[in-house]
Parts: sequence; C-alpha cells; structure tokens
Amino acid sequence: MSYEEAATVPFGGRDALHFLRLGHIQPGQKMLINGAGGSIGTFAVQLAKIMGAEVTAVDSTAKLDMLKSIGADHVVDYTKEDFNKNGVVYDVIFDVVGTVSLADSADSLTPDGAYLLANPLRGQILRGPWHRWRSSHRVVMQTASGTVEDLVYLRDLIEAGKLQTVIDRRYPLEEIVEAHRYVETGAKIGNVVITIAHDDIDNKGFEA
Repeated sequence: MSYEEAATVPFGGRDALHFLRLGHIQPGQKMLINGAGGSIGTFAVQLAKIMGAEVTAVDSTAKLDMLKSIGADHVVDYTKEDFNKNGVVYDVIFDVVGTVSLADSADSLTPDGAYLLANPLRGQILRGPWHRWRSSHRVVMQTASGTVEDLVYLRDLIEAGKLQTVIDRRYPLEEIVEAHRYVETGAKIGNVVITIAHDDIDNKGFEA
C-alpha cells in the first residue's frame, strides 16, 4: 500500500473490526450498515463479507456504486427509501453515523439481534440502556480500542488482496482546513487523506 492508503487503516479499519467482533458476526447472518460509505463503513462492508454475512449498505445515491464494488449484497439509498419499511429483518444493525432510531428500527432487528453504535448521538445514548432493558436486543456503545494484533490481522487481509481502502480526495497539509470542510459536508466517499511532504519520504499521509 502507499502511505496514503495505509493511513486510512488504523482508524476506519480498526474501528470497523472492533465493532464487528462485538457483534459476533456469523456466516449467513443478515447485517445492515448505516452510513456504509464513509471511513469506518467501507471497511465494515468488506470485513462483514469476509466474516460471511449478507450485507445491506445504506448511504446516499452517489456512494451506492462504490458500495456494490466493494462487496455489498444490497444497497439502500436513504434519500429515497427507509430501510425500516422494506420488511427485511436483520441480525445486526451497525449504525456508523448515529441516525438510526432504536424505537423505529426495533421491528427490523431479530429478537436476539444486536445494535452496534459506533458514533451514538444523544438520543441513542439516552435511549440505549432503556431499550436494552425492555427488549432482548443487545445495544453496544463503547469507544473502540484497537490492538497491534488487530492491525496485523488487517494487514494480512490487505496483503492477501481481500481488503482495500477507498480514498475520495487527497489534500496537502496546507489545505487541511478545506479538507475538513469537505468531510463535514457528508459527501465524501470513503476516506479523505492529508498528504505530508518530507525531506526523506514523500506522500506520507494521515486520515482526516
């Protein structure tokens, strides 16, 4: 991998792996990933497929072709369709962006299913313990804590050609403000990388 490609792995790849392991993904399970077209989501789609899940990826129109290209079995354009109303029931719902309502989506999750909340917003944080108490659903909200072993596992998948990074744009360090503005629009596909010129090594990068 280039430095730019490698820079995306410790954040997006590590966090995706952390939550999928907490979800105890099993071959043949149906998994929905909300916000699948971003840093964590693009790795989550690929890792879930490696674990044997049937993956439905939810994001905006511009990201759907990319999600299909990295292995998503089904895609849902949230600007046109509400996955809660399509009648499909999932074993795991992985919400990367904090927009899934636990109440509205309860019927879309199997009775013993799991919510994985990577970036829970206030409503999810407040409702999560109550929902966990009144149902048999697992609600997982915690900070991802990666290990060296996680990175070695991801590296092995990358070297085997089973995992790839998705980079939308690259910005030089002096344009980091503009890079963050673009990220905050929510339009980025995969990752945005900052490149850093160095006297000895060119194009070192880190994920924004």
